Amino acid sequence: MMMVRCYLAPSRIEGLGVFAHTDIRKGGLVWLYDPRFDVSYEREDIERAPKHFREFLERYTYEHPGDPDRVVLDCDEGLFMNHADVPNLDLSNPSRGVATRLIPAGEELTCHYGQFTVGRVEFQPPRHRVSPVHLAAE
Repeated sequence: MMMVRCYLAPSRIEGLGVFAHTDIRKGGLVWLYDPRFDVSYEREDIERAPKHFREFLERYTYEHPGDPDRVVLDCDEGLFMNHADVPNLDLSNPSRGVATRLIPAGEELTCHYGQFTVGRVEFQPPRHRVSPVHLAAE
């Protein structure tokens, strides 16, 4: 779950992204896996889900930090966090994400998917339609 106030907005990376509402200091805790709120699923349950929901879960879940038979779906904006080769969050600890540098308000929060993905990182086509008019106004 996000540990800072943030918001969703069109992303220049892909579709929607998560943006910092206020400045975040270097080393600040930005994201935390919290089993009280983040939902985990047995992998075999996903296989039995309706196709449209299975596609959603396959896109937005990530490896459970302590159980290889489960995946996790963030309870909040965190599920829209986009990948960057040089991210501003460090998720090398699978249970927490910290700012790698000062992140000013309004900047998109990014992570490197390889830090919490088992095997090869595979990118899927965009799922959300975001009007380019919003991006042009920036």
